[in-house]
Amino acid sequence: METSEILKKVRKIEIKTRGLSQNIFAGQYHSAFKGRGMAFSEVREYQFGDDVRDIDWNVTARFHRPYVKIFEEERELTVMLLIDVSGSLDFGTNRQMKRDMATEIASTLAFSAIQNNDKIGVIFFSDRIEKYIPPKKGRKHILYIIREMLDFEPQSKKTDVGMAIEYLTRVMKRRCTAFILSDFYSREDFLQRVQIANQKHDLVAIQVYDPLARRLPDVGLMKVRDAETGHEMIIDTSSKKLRQAHTRYWVEREESLNQIFAKSKVDWISIATNEDYVRSMMLLFARRGN
Repeated sequence: METSEILKKVRKIEIKTRGLSQNIFAGQYHSAFKGRGMAFSEVREYQFGDDVRDIDWNVTARFHRPYVKIFEEERELTVMLLIDVSGSLDFGTNRQMKRDMATEIASTLAFSAIQNNDKIGVIFFSDRIEKYIPPKKGRKHILYIIREMLDFEPQSKKTDVGMAIEYLTRVMKRRCTAFILSDFYSREDFLQRVQIANQKHDLVAIQVYDPLARRLPDVGLMKVRDAETGHEMIIDTSSKKLRQAHTRYWVEREESLNQIFAKSKVDWISIATNEDYVRSMMLLFARRGN
C-alpha cells in the first residue's frame, strides 16, 4: 500500500473512531475500566477518626501538629491491545474484512484510552509475536499504531492465542487492561494461559467473525481456501448435510470459547462484520460498569 493511500485511510479511521470515543464511549469507558488502586493526592490536618497510619510524619514534624495523607482512586491505566494479524483475518464476504473491523475497534479503544489519560501499547501476533509497541500516550502514538495495523505484513499466517497471552504476562510487569482482538481460530488450547494472565491483568476478549463462518449459503459449488494453511478445496453448498455440519461446527466452537472465558472470568463479546460494533461495545462497557 502506498504511503499516501495509508495516510488517507489513517485519517478516515481517526475521524470516525475518535468521534465515537468522544461522543459515545467517553463516560462508559471511564466507569468500565478501573485504575490500579489509590494514589497520593494531598495532605490536610488530622481530624478525629482519621487512620493514624495515614499520618505524614515529615509534614507533621514541620508544622508541629498532625497531618494526614489524602488518597484518591488512581485513574490512569495501561491499556494493551493484543491484535491477531494471522491470515484468517484477511477474509470478508460482507461490508468489510475481519481485519478492517478489528482495526476500527482497536482505534476506538485507543482514542478512548488517551481521552482517559491512559497509556496504550500493542502486541501484534500470529503464531509468534510479530511486533511489540510499548505503551505510550498521545495522538501521535495512536496514529502510528493505526498506520501499523493498516500496513502490517506478518511473517506467519497461523494463529496461537495462548502464546500471545503468555507473552503479555511476561512483558507487562504491572497490572494492565488488555483487549484481545481475534477470530480465535487457534488450534492450541489456551485456557490455562488465560486463567494465569487474568489473575495478574484485566483481560477482555473481542471476537470478530464473518457471517459465512456461522451459516453457509446454498449457492452450489464453492471454492474455499484456508487462509492460514493455503489448502484449497471445492465444496457443494447445495448439500443440506454439509451446511448443517458447518453450522454445528460453529456452534461447538462458540460453546468452547464461552467455556474458556467463563472459567477464566474474562468478559467477552462476539461481533460479525455485518453488525454494528458500536452497539456491542456499548453493551460490554455497560455490563462492566455495573
